[in-house]
Amino acid sequence: MKYEHLPHLDKELLRMKVVVFSGAGISKESGIDTFRDEDGLWKQYDCDQIATPEGFDANPKLVLDFYNERRKNLLNVKPNHAHLMLAELEQWHDVTIITQNVDDLHERAGSSHVIHIHGELKKVTSSENRLDPNCIKDYPLDVPIKVGDKAADGSQLRPYVLWFGEYLSGMSAVCKLIQDADIFLVVGTSLTVTPASNLIYHAHPEVPKFFINPEEVSIPSGIEYIKAKATDGIDTFIDRVIELTSRE
Repeated sequence: MKYEHLPHLDKELLRMKVVVFSGAGISKESGIDTFRDEDGLWKQYDCDQIATPEGFDANPKLVLDFYNERRKNLLNVKPNHAHLMLAELEQWHDVTIITQNVDDLHERAGSSHVIHIHGELKKVTSSENRLDPNCIKDYPLDVPIKVGDKAADGSQLRPYVLWFGEYLSGMSAVCKLIQDADIFLVVGTSLTVTPASNLIYHAHPEVPKFFINPEEVSIPSGIEYIKAKATDGIDTFIDRVIELTSRE
């Protein structure tokens, strides 16, 4: 598969480990609502009611209705240019995407190594044993999760997403991937909320690091700031990768 930006490649490239950390901004350009923006979902809903274990225990139908709507909306969106370019980059480099996003747009674009640290809307799990692999399974996006639907352990089914107050698993492996990266990119997040604000420090000081964001925010030194939205800034990033990895 070819996209318009890369067919001009006529040099042999050094194969590098490219690690990408992506956030809500990259999916916003595909039409997925964010949570923390000025018009984000947390301005419309009480996160304590719909994104905590306590909220789910108090009113499971309210929580399920909220996430069923988010799941159904995924059927109406498509990967954008930034998703597609990161997938295309796998032809030349070993690309790992670590994402806070619970959509599957990176996978739909063609990326083959995607780590979802906040879970996935296309999956369900147990309300009592969220991380039990025997209870995590794919679930059709157009089929609502209902009160009374059971997980493998007999508990109420719930979305396989991370809620406030729940343990963020797998971070040791994520940090190791970033430590071993030859090139590190942050895109679609402002680096103001953990873990995004901390992960950048796990990259080796000498490796090239890039940050794509349309707004002015403070970032650590030694990072190239590409001030643009994801679908525009990704082309600049690809150009930098080509420059860094071309064999003369």
